[in-house]
Amino acid sequence: MRKHTIFILSGLLPALLLVLAFTYYPFLKGIIMAFQDYKLFNLRNVKFVGFDNFKAAFHDPKFFTALKNSGYWVFFSLVFQFLFGLALALLLKKPFRGRGIFQGFAFYSWALSGFLIGMIWKWMFNSQIGVINDLLLRLGIIHERIGFLSDPKWAMISVIIANVWYGIAFFAIMLLAALQSVPSELYEAADMDGATGIRKLWNVTLPYILPTIIATTLLRAIWIFNDPTIIYGLTNGGPAGSTHILSSMMLDKIIYAGDYGAASAIGVIMIALLLLYTIFFLAVTKAEKVGDF
Repeated sequence: MRKHTIFILSGLLPALLLVLAFTYYPFLKGIIMAFQDYKLFNLRNVKFVGFDNFKAAFHDPKFFTALKNSGYWVFFSLVFQFLFGLALALLLKKPFRGRGIFQGFAFYSWALSGFLIGMIWKWMFNSQIGVINDLLLRLGIIHERIGFLSDPKWAMISVIIANVWYGIAFFAIMLLAALQSVPSELYEAADMDGATGIRKLWNVTLPYILPTIIATTLLRAIWIFNDPTIIYGLTNGGPAGSTHILSSMMLDKIIYAGDYGAASAIGVIMIALLLLYTIFFLAVTKAEKVGDF
């Protein structure tokens, strides 16, 4: 018995060491750095400063702009990604000729990196050569070119549109898998009761796939909140910081200021916000009472 235990532990040890080295140690180190004056260009004078990094963040107007943008970024991206993803999943549920090819094209965006997608949409939103301005002009919707990425009024809307396009595939993939697991007997019983398509969707389909909806929306909200790649590819937080979210602001503190303490403080604030969101979301959705969630 002891030999079996030693054998199992020796097999798990490399994986445990990797997890400790690349997950838990950076996590704990980041929390410690949040309470330190830890700058790249002054590594010999690292010292604990208590809550100074947090005070500096809360006294910075750019922090509250990034916090507000993070709320817009997550809410509107999540809502439209889910709605369009559900619509696409419902369209792909029934077999049709060429469905496999169509699925491949529809889901392809999820295989691309967020930064690359940001660069593609940056070209599309370009005020001089961008295809979006060109189409709007040809259709007569606008009469002069719009600076989608240079005008603070349009910049945040533009990055959200790009993020919505990116995330539709995720919801479509997950919800399509859930839709295909709904028993056909439920639809047959609904047909016998004279239920319309909308009533079947509302009373049969959505309740059955509710655990999947809760899990995917929870995970996707966390990913959207933490992912600054599309914003970096599109605007790099500009113009004048108007599209910064907390995660992109945190990266700016590292890349341009070399202030690891300030960046870590923002990271700790993000962890606290995500923890509060998760608790609130699970309490509101009553996830533990829904199916096998």
